[in-house]
Amino acid sequence: MKRTDGYLLGNGQTEAGRRFAALATLFDPGTFRHMENLGIGPGWRCWEVGAGGTSVISWMAERTGPSGRVVATDIDTSWATAAARHPIEVRTHDVGAEEPPGDGFDLVHARLVLVHVPDRDRALRAMIDSLRPGGHLLVEDADPALQPLLCPDEYGPAQELANRLRRGFRSLLAERGADLSYGRRLPRLLREAGLKEVQADAYFPITSPACTDLEAATVRQVRDRLVAAGLATDEEIDRHLANLATGTMDLATSPMISTWGRRE
Repeated sequence: MKRTDGYLLGNGQTEAGRRFAALATLFDPGTFRHMENLGIGPGWRCWEVGAGGTSVISWMAERTGPSGRVVATDIDTSWATAAARHPIEVRTHDVGAEEPPGDGFDLVHARLVLVHVPDRDRALRAMIDSLRPGGHLLVEDADPALQPLLCPDEYGPAQELANRLRRGFRSLLAERGADLSYGRRLPRLLREAGLKEVQADAYFPITSPACTDLEAATVRQVRDRLVAAGLATDEEIDRHLANLATGTMDLATSPMISTWGRRE
């Protein structure tokens, strides 16, 4: 998901591709497992909200086949357009402000999107309204407030610096309207919206090369904002990036909470 009016991690920045690759490595297996459990198959009509990169929509297209339909939307579609071929349609769209790009979907999915959308209630309602009766919604969002540390094992100066920079990053997100405890509320929100068979789980990697890649790309994207806000110095950021490059730090992500339900 990309916003041009305040979202920190814009798709147009040079590090976006590295972030998308790291996120795909970390979270695609879980996303695909959930979609398979929901029954995705030939002929399914799917809406990928806040598509960002291409890994999820390409996988969806393989499963739905030529008789299916995959609509990929984002405010900035610059990365997703590389996958624009039948059955994938790429559209510029703001899920929090515009009507859905169709209806009768068998599956609607959003990952790391709603936590950043200012009018997330409207966005969630639009996603549900676009489902056919019996269609499935799968929403996956992080919950940084549930597990706020980059280094859960803070045993030295490098880990302390990493956690301090992560606190600065979270404060920048909060200033721009991100809901840092949104993930834990998703099961209740889906039930209150009338979905049935609501379930959820969470994934929490704590050591992975992809975690390191994600952190390095993220810090480079927000570096200027951290310095401008007085949350870090250039020297501290350079030291942190050098620490990451050693490959010896155990870095965690925020828990990714996946919640799914069925429209009656």
